Amino acid sequence: MRIQTTEIIMTDSIKLEKTVPLTSCGMRLDQVASDVFSGLSRSRLQALIKKGDLLVDGNLFRPKDKLQGGELLSINTVLESEGEWQPEAISLDIVFEDEYIIVVNKQAGLVVHPAAGNYTGTLLNGILHHSPFNEHIPRAGIVHRLDKDTTGLMVVAKTLEAHYSLVKQLQSRSITREYQAITQGVMIGGGTINKPIGRHPKVRTKMAVVGDNGKDSVTHFKVIERFDHHTFIRVKLETGRTHQIRVHMSHIGYPLVGDSVYGGRMKLPKGVTSRINEALRGFSRQALHSSILGLMHPISNEYIQWEVALPADLSSLLDLLKLKFKDI
Repeated sequence: MRIQTTEIIMTDSIKLEKTVPLTSCGMRLDQVASDVFSGLSRSRLQALIKKGDLLVDGNLFRPKDKLQGGELLSINTVLESEGEWQPEAISLDIVFEDEYIIVVNKQAGLVVHPAAGNYTGTLLNGILHHSPFNEHIPRAGIVHRLDKDTTGLMVVAKTLEAHYSLVKQLQSRSITREYQAITQGVMIGGGTINKPIGRHPKVRTKMAVVGDNGKDSVTHFKVIERFDHHTFIRVKLETGRTHQIRVHMSHIGYPLVGDSVYGGRMKLPKGVTSRINEALRGFSRQALHSSILGLMHPISNEYIQWEVALPADLSSLLDLLKLKFKDI
């Protein structure tokens, strides 16, 4: 893949100059800056203006000041750390990497971002060790998450320009995200779940379908294979709410295997053999894997897609379910 040269250099500072086009006469400085420095977010540019690191013909202006056209906009700023997180040597399964993005195949049990109870040992800590410059990018370049026990593909930005592009793609719902999952119960066919999701009204650590008070949430699913008591499905996200797949599948009565939060008490099917009984009881995470990730490369604008196979635990469980509960 051929990557065009970008203006934003991967160092601890940004130095850029752009001439204001005459067609921008009468526009606010922050609006013009957002147009000419398209690799930086408007909020960051506004902060640079207020800090005095974005000048107009060498002079301080306010974000709302109007421009005439023809002025020289200059940025000269030193990037500061976006957090107090520490780099840690954590093993990462990197599927793709260039100067601008990293695509990781996340393992089960790895928390993505430090939070209460998990301040260290996270994907973010591992990213900072692997790519030290990421300390200058919001959330160390992490633009979306997977739950701790969900496996599969994630993309991480390595530059501010890449970060801004990926965030915009997520907001416009143009990033392809497909998952594979095993549900309890046998589905007749696929479909679409269009139900808003928000914080659970009683259990604040959970999410739920909450009617008009929730955020727009759309999940598409398709049956790959049916078993005696379970279904192997492919899921495509249109939105990306917290726990979206887990909440939606539970809502329609087909919770994910191993999901102790949204699946309730495990109900083992009648007639299950001891080997499958043991496999189902021992599957202690939600049976969910992010298998396909596709996006427009932030610099080349070329569409790229990656796909990774199921992890060993999910693959082994599928092999057992395919035996249709006969004696083994």
